[in-house]
Amino acid sequence: MITVSDLGLQFGKRVLFDEVNVKFNQGNCYGVIGANGAGKSTFMKILTGEQDPTSGAVTIEKGQRVAVLKQNHFEYEEEVVLNTVMMGHKEMYDIMVEKDAIYMNPDATDADGLRAADLETKYGEMGGWNAETDAAVLLSNMGIKEDLHYLTMKELSGGDKVKVLLAQALFGNPDILLLDEPTNDLDAETATWLADFLADFPNMVIVISHDRYFLDMVCTHIVDIDFKKVKVYTGNYTFWYESSQLMAQQMANKNKKVEQKRKEMMEFIQRFSANASKSRQATSRKKALEKLNLEEIKPSSRKYPYINFKPEREVGDQILKVEGLGYVNENGQTLFNNINFTMNRGEKIALLGRDSGVLTTFYQILAGEVAPTSGTIEWGQTITSAYLPNENEEYFSEHNDLELLDWLRQFSTNKDEQFIRGFLGRMFFSGEEIYKKSSVLSGGEKVRCMLSKIMLAHPNFLLLDEPTNHLDLESITALNNGMKEFPGNMIFTTHDHQIIQTVANRIIEFLPGGMIDSLKDFNTYLRSDDIKNQRAKLDKGVLV
Repeated sequence: MITVSDLGLQFGKRVLFDEVNVKFNQGNCYGVIGANGAGKSTFMKILTGEQDPTSGAVTIEKGQRVAVLKQNHFEYEEEVVLNTVMMGHKEMYDIMVEKDAIYMNPDATDADGLRAADLETKYGEMGGWNAETDAAVLLSNMGIKEDLHYLTMKELSGGDKVKVLLAQALFGNPDILLLDEPTNDLDAETATWLADFLADFPNMVIVISHDRYFLDMVCTHIVDIDFKKVKVYTGNYTFWYESSQLMAQQMANKNKKVEQKRKEMMEFIQRFSANASKSRQATSRKKALEKLNLEEIKPSSRKYPYINFKPEREVGDQILKVEGLGYVNENGQTLFNNINFTMNRGEKIALLGRDSGVLTTFYQILAGEVAPTSGTIEWGQTITSAYLPNENEEYFSEHNDLELLDWLRQFSTNKDEQFIRGFLGRMFFSGEEIYKKSSVLSGGEKVRCMLSKIMLAHPNFLLLDEPTNHLDLESITALNNGMKEFPGNMIFTTHDHQIIQTVANRIIEFLPGGMIDSLKDFNTYLRSDDIKNQRAKLDKGVLV
């Protein structure tokens, strides 16, 4: 158990937390949510002891082993990969190092021998005899192949380092597991494996994530940081979101009787309880919801931006045809070759691939910014496309002397100031904010500006390369709804599982040996043995 008592944190005059009192219990998985700047990561640092509170205390039950996902990807550069994972159980690893040092010492005394025997006993009781095997299995499950296990960390790619550090946190069945954005930089297969692992994990998990599907898969409770307070709610993210929205609607309807409101809430809870019985954390989540007190549910203070893509004209019968497309970069490296597909009306393609640079180049070719090395692209005559790039700095550095109002006005046919003000307001730029220089906007603000630019263009075809980057959960939710409701065609890439599952009706994955083109939904695609076999062959460059 973790007990947080009268916690407060203040930086100068800014109060981040005030009189926070919460308890975290064994066997539950807590998803920490909150608007950007609310203090999610800071709260996690307080729990780990990395950050001292201004007032109050955090108490961890005696004897509980805490594991934390490390954010410094270069901390273990000289260490062997397998050893790095085993370091996740520090006490066991230290015992292993000490006893091995005694065995390697030719001048070891009888006292040293007795010490080694004592250490062997402790090591065995901790599960040390299986440590190397357990670490290897974890790595393999995350896609780190066996030939990488004995390399040093500095020899791994950035993505593989992330997986090793995640394996380190999971290693040895810790009593308390603290994870800050564990799915960042993970491919979809590994993220799904992690969700399954945590759903079956018997101990306490506290996790920060912007991935709503991931939160729904693993969480029994939601920890909402809002109004300088921290409140714990029963249920997963979708339950928290929908119940808080329903409660807000009920509060707005003053004429509805209390009995009717309570009936609606009870029906809502029963529906979620029934759905929970089908989830991987069925028993604990269903029991928790059945015991839920209606007074626990509160309307959220969250606001959601307005994201709605309205095409100026419908698409015709000819949409997009790609034939024999290939690209070789300036270093002579083939990024992709012989890409062929034709799009039909209403199709929304999720474009997958392990190398984001390859996908970005493909988008740049479709957008006309880069010429392909081979092949052709044929757009239908009715198509008007808009492109949201992964990197948007050029749009803001080129116009960095413009205030936000004028930055957006240049992309609008309607130049009226009130119209532009209203548009910015729906994207949460109001008051004096509209006079901010575009060059000083945050990453999330820039993405919201780029989405505004696209909405003003009224395209019927969207090219979206990682549109959720830098966005908070509220903006991601609004974007997800906008993409679902968009009546045109689109090709998009995102790490957000729920967006792919709810928006895509076709999936194309780029691999070294070619591409997979599938009409399966995303969940089925990831778990399909047929797709896994195709992917394994194409990963090795074998054509299928």
